[in-house]
Amino acid sequence: MPRFSANLTFLFKELPFLDRFAAAREAGFDAVEILFPYDDPASEIAARLRDNGLTLALINTPPPNWAGGDRGFAAMPGLEDRFRRDFERCLRYADRLKPQHIHIMSGKAHGLVADQTFLRNLEWAAAQARGRSLTIEPINPIDMPGYYLNDFDQAAGIILSVGAANLGLQFDAYHAQIITGDAMAAWDRFGAITRHIQVAGVPGRHEPSGGDIDYPGFFARLDREGYGGFVSGEYHPRGKTAEGLGWAGLG
Repeated sequence: MPRFSANLTFLFKELPFLDRFAAAREAGFDAVEILFPYDDPASEIAARLRDNGLTLALINTPPPNWAGGDRGFAAMPGLEDRFRRDFERCLRYADRLKPQHIHIMSGKAHGLVADQTFLRNLEWAAAQARGRSLTIEPINPIDMPGYYLNDFDQAAGIILSVGAANLGLQFDAYHAQIITGDAMAAWDRFGAITRHIQVAGVPGRHEPSGGDIDYPGFFARLDREGYGGFVSGEYHPRGKTAEGLGWAGLG
């Protein structure tokens, strides 16, 4: 089986955020990811990671408020200064938390100027964060209408254009299934440039079991192909999180 991590923004939400680290360890995870850690002091999060022996797989660039507002700024013309300030803030958190990857969110934008803005910002970020792994992730237009990065060919072309050794793809199988209609065919094409994987069931974005994606087959394939990164559960549990972890061989 691959190495699994728990997305603490989605999972164990029956508990206060800082209590979710211990719950993830108790459930059998040895890694977690956090979409937006910025509402809590980095020192508090670092202590929870250390005390529970957890690796931090990934964090996103700001904004911290996932419930509303913008979804990043990297492709938004005129907000280059905002993006850079937020990215520098992210790096300060990364210095304390040591995430394996930083996901750069594009925000809602479109058109040629947005294309140019995203490329310039990614080139700048890759140069600022040498030695850190950066990712970009296509997000489906049903869950996030207007999000700039919503296509896997688009993402692959951007990664090629930037040409930075520390920039790769974040492959969310849930988004891949909705965007392309065949997540495993998308993996055939884009697995080689993938740094980090996220999973959820389709339809519904619940536990990654059953539904339109053969997750047992996907996990077996990752083992055969020697994928060494984390596979993170980023989904809405149907009930209490610990009761639905059979997909990861836990619980």
